[in-house]
Amino acid sequence: MASSEASSGRVLNSVLAQLVMSGEEAAALIQPGSQIGMSGFTGSGYPKAVPMALARRVAEAHLRGEKFKVNVFTGASTGPELDGMLARAGAMQLRMPYQSDPTTRKLINAGEMQYIDMHLSHVAQLVEYGFMGKLDLAIIEVTAILEDGRVIPSTSLGNNQSWLDCADKVILEVNSTQPLELEGLHDIYYGLGLPPFRDPIPLTSPNQRIGEPHLRIPIEKVIAVVHTDVPDRATEFKAPDENSKRIAAHILDFFAWEVKKGRLPSSLLPLQSGVGNIANAVLYGLEEGPFQDLTAYTEVIQDGLMNLLHSGKMLCASATSFSLSREGVKEIMPHIGEYRDRIVLREQEISNHPGIIRRLGVIAMNGMIEADIYGNVNSTHIMGSSIMNGIGGSGDFARNGFVSIFMAPSTAQGGTISTIVPMVSHVDHTEHDVSVVVTEQGLADLRGLSPTQRAKVVIETCSHPDYRPALRDYFSRATKISMGKHTPHMLTESLSWHSRYLRCGQMLQQDRD
Repeated sequence: MASSEASSGRVLNSVLAQLVMSGEEAAALIQPGSQIGMSGFTGSGYPKAVPMALARRVAEAHLRGEKFKVNVFTGASTGPELDGMLARAGAMQLRMPYQSDPTTRKLINAGEMQYIDMHLSHVAQLVEYGFMGKLDLAIIEVTAILEDGRVIPSTSLGNNQSWLDCADKVILEVNSTQPLELEGLHDIYYGLGLPPFRDPIPLTSPNQRIGEPHLRIPIEKVIAVVHTDVPDRATEFKAPDENSKRIAAHILDFFAWEVKKGRLPSSLLPLQSGVGNIANAVLYGLEEGPFQDLTAYTEVIQDGLMNLLHSGKMLCASATSFSLSREGVKEIMPHIGEYRDRIVLREQEISNHPGIIRRLGVIAMNGMIEADIYGNVNSTHIMGSSIMNGIGGSGDFARNGFVSIFMAPSTAQGGTISTIVPMVSHVDHTEHDVSVVVTEQGLADLRGLSPTQRAKVVIETCSHPDYRPALRDYFSRATKISMGKHTPHMLTESLSWHSRYLRCGQMLQQDRD
């Protein structure tokens, strides 16, 4: 951690410059039991110095036999310096609303940490309405503090302004690894009131700016300013494998068909893409595809989307965060100022706002763990009870988008598990919110189909040939003996499918070997 001298070039306000201190000194100001709103969204723009110092302080307290836990709210996932360090120290009693850290996940699934998984568009208002109690502290990473006290945000906005508004006290981390050229990319809308005094949000196109580029922070709330020079967590993306390429090809063919039928313009509609290798493969596929003048209204700007902007295929992109690979950071961030007119970073209350998603007609593309034959999707739980990461913003976009696409390979664990099942073990997105299911086997357009029609299409189009006979058999027998014929199920058998076919899949893999 560097000295106050290292941060002086980025802390230009004379009052706040007097509050510069080390991470350890700032962490000493945090009380046990505090509710803390921290910046960060998909590994970008999260505080590093203070969480690491807090983790060390908590670990020392636990060695002395003292109880010390805090509740942590963020925008979405963070990085090892925050979630990882605090989880290993046993510092978090409650975590909300999204995480991707392996230690945090282990503690949640062991019942040693409480976790609230929820739609990202709902998080800020849950706190603003007072449903979570008092927010004691906001710890926010920023790029710089200007002379008049305005603050240049970092590589994500998430719930930052809401935490600053709601918290009693504020700690700012000034990260010197974030380029000063980020100034001007952000659009912070201060027109959101509380019901019944909310006006319509005047946003009608992805690149429109309706707010201000700086965070507003009451100076009297700030109790510490800390310098850090730790970079964001780099998101490592693999080169698209054969399955990812086939999934991407199916989606591009679907887009071409929709354009031909007149249901989409030739430039498509604003795109939303979840984070991950398959999502990136789709974006890379769009770069090679026939569509021009694309736009994005999404949560995260990742490598594939930046490539579309760089190539000129995409005109503009709106999001709340970056999530770039190490190579992406190296290639893009030194030149990020060149994208100031084409990239907008918004608060997640706006980037994920259901009304705006519906108004713009966003095409939602998200990953899944499994889908059932009727189109229900599980995107969060393994075997129905073990959380992976969380629902994130997929529900915001799936329910309100123009078209909602969910994608995954047809099998997992080396082909030993089918991702198409009779009944999902946990429901995140009901059949009413899912338009399209796609695997490397094919794409099932479920719009306008009844449940039994959906089942036939999903089985024949999306399931892997190794599991298709079992799915056909299940659906056939369920159609005959189920009490209701609208959505035929054999509940006992469908609930045992996961363990039963896990064993069968393992035997199938042994036969292959």
